[in-house]
Amino acid sequence: MTGPKYFLTTAIDYSNGDPHLGHALEKVGADCIARYHRLRGDQVHYLMGMDEHSQSVIQAAARAGVTPREWVDRMATTFADYWRRLECSNDDWIRTTEPRHVRGVVSLLERIQQRHPDDLYVADYEGLYCTGCEEFKQPAQIANGHCIEHPTLELIHTKERNHFFRLSAYGQRLLQLIAKQEFRVEPAIRRNEVVRLLEDGLQDVSISRQRLPWGIPFPGDPEQTVYVWFDALINYLSATGFPATGYERLWPADLHVVGKGITRFHCIIWPAMLLAAGLELPKLVWAHGYVQWEGTKMSKTAGTAVSLKAAIERHGADALRYFLLREVGFESDGNFTWDRFDARYTADLADTFGNLVSRALSMVQRYRDGTVPELPTRSEGDSLEQATQETIAAYTRAMDGQELQHGAALVIELASRANRYVEETAPWKLAKAKQDAELDRVLANLARVVARLAVMAAPFIPAKAQEIWDALGTDRRLDAVRLGDLAGLSVARHHVSKPPILFPKPVAA
Repeated sequence: MTGPKYFLTTAIDYSNGDPHLGHALEKVGADCIARYHRLRGDQVHYLMGMDEHSQSVIQAAARAGVTPREWVDRMATTFADYWRRLECSNDDWIRTTEPRHVRGVVSLLERIQQRHPDDLYVADYEGLYCTGCEEFKQPAQIANGHCIEHPTLELIHTKERNHFFRLSAYGQRLLQLIAKQEFRVEPAIRRNEVVRLLEDGLQDVSISRQRLPWGIPFPGDPEQTVYVWFDALINYLSATGFPATGYERLWPADLHVVGKGITRFHCIIWPAMLLAAGLELPKLVWAHGYVQWEGTKMSKTAGTAVSLKAAIERHGADALRYFLLREVGFESDGNFTWDRFDARYTADLADTFGNLVSRALSMVQRYRDGTVPELPTRSEGDSLEQATQETIAAYTRAMDGQELQHGAALVIELASRANRYVEETAPWKLAKAKQDAELDRVLANLARVVARLAVMAAPFIPAKAQEIWDALGTDRRLDAVRLGDLAGLSVARHHVSKPPILFPKPVAA
């Protein structure tokens, strides 16, 4: 039986520079959620992509001496390659220069015009524009004369005659939807921020720019280009095939994963656009924190002390995925340092998780010629089995709530408990004393907990989880195992192979 549809998205990335650890946190976090929902049996559709229309793209292309098209093609390849290296399992990849997206943008504007013609109008706008955010900034968003998100960039004073969207008409409706949880914003700290913005009152927003040489022409006005943020937000809808028949198979989105700096766009402007067009709102927006280096947000404009390439090469893609989700987390800001990365890798992955897999499977080989024994008796009262069942329940609660940091911690805690179980039961002593039935029970329990850990760890460390699963000798595919299978999962009579060194320790210089 197949589960319900689950459509999740990440923010699409600006094509103005290489990806960094902040991008990586968002993408592997969303990928972890996607993999978990597949584990639940849901019909997952995971969307990623590129935001390719903006002044920053024009500027980056000019600095590189290429056309905007050449530049975005280069950037799309770079980003997609990094996400493949980090084992992202996205089902779709959308670029805002694609014809399907252009159709979606034009169609949404036409729907708003048809249903609420007064919501679109032309007026003059004057203000300070940040090319990093591609947004006119309000006084509260400016500190020391600079955008708080991009303090190294100069704000540009701009005065234009543009098309506007009557955002001010939707504040009270959005407050009601959030209060009723018909439109959810999480975690709570971000929801409270959005509610305060709505309670302070909304201003109408400019949704076009005087015709740029790179962008989507505004329908009916060849002198204007659709504003990049209005354009970009629609990617989530255009990727469903909108406005063609059948787009409702995916829409509404079940989850938008975004950074905390763009909640105003995703939690206020985007749902207001959908309300104006008479379309359903996404069910949940999750706004994660930032990856910081020594307390400072990592960004392309400010530069960073850590390259994504170097971070992947340090201990491998799986280790970086695990560190970002376990140490940095998916709710608040968190620091990246090489020392913490090395410490987590050694303590959690090498000494705890990898060590358990190695010793458990090695003992099955040594004492039972590689064949996992049957459990001679029921094991419900066994301490390791009880800990495992409790962990499965806690893991499910954590992952259902996007508590990825806790989910990762539970996996390592169970591996640690299984290592203690090895010391408590001392299989080598049982073998020496020829206590065969007890040895069978211990080895079967260890092999089974390794199998369950492989399944629960797969959303975090998919490649290593697959290596473990392969070593267990099962003919069942790892991606065919479901969360509901864990309670009774058995690997009895499977022939295990020599366990791989999952997380080798660096050789001392």
